[in-house]
Amino acid sequence: MRVNQDTAVSTSKALLVPYDCRHVLTYHAWMEDPAIQQATASERLTLEEEYENQASWRASHDKLTFIICQPLAHLADDGPPSVRAGEADAPQQMVGDINLFLYPYEDEDEEYNPLATPEFCVAEVDIMIAEREHRGRGIGRAVVQAFLQYTSRHLEGIMAEYAEDKDMPTPPGLKRLMAKINQGNAQSIALFKSLGFEQEGEVNYFGEVKLVLRRLDQLTNEVPEGYSELLYSREEDNHD
Repeated sequence: MRVNQDTAVSTSKALLVPYDCRHVLTYHAWMEDPAIQQATASERLTLEEEYENQASWRASHDKLTFIICQPLAHLADDGPPSVRAGEADAPQQMVGDINLFLYPYEDEDEEYNPLATPEFCVAEVDIMIAEREHRGRGIGRAVVQAFLQYTSRHLEGIMAEYAEDKDMPTPPGLKRLMAKINQGNAQSIALFKSLGFEQEGEVNYFGEVKLVLRRLDQLTNEVPEGYSELLYSREEDNHD
């Protein structure tokens, strides 16, 4: 999505920046790990395919992506209004990524009509802490909180961008959020449940648990410590 292309989200535990081509080499190295491929249900891609994937995600109007980085060392009340690309998100600062995918909402009680304009959407949230030393330290929860906070504050723009791409006369509403997590990933399941998500149905064919947040007012229940939205500055940079 374009909505977050110039925005970084800073908290006391993590920094979120838009996924740029400068991040692809590190991201590709993460995805070479078979354990991560299995955990994220991803196929191995070549480096060239990974660059194409990054460009596709940036242009896509139904995918919102941030790269998770280590937190800024210090941000005073009158501190810098921007994050300079290539510094706070250098490869050694990168930790993982978090994504939101939008799908048309299908009411099970209504007959499916592929030509109908969807009135609502469902948003799937997906998080990966790729660097092992950063797992189990509460970063994941803080990142999901920050991501949901950002989504809530910019929901109108997110849905407007989605609607414009689909030539929809009116942006759809957001019906619910969901997360699909491998049944063996007890930490992630517990994380989402602690934020108000509830399990829906049984474990699916792929061994995943589906967790759903229906009360969208819970999106902003907890503001992460130090939450701030900053300009992601690419001055004197030709990478993106």
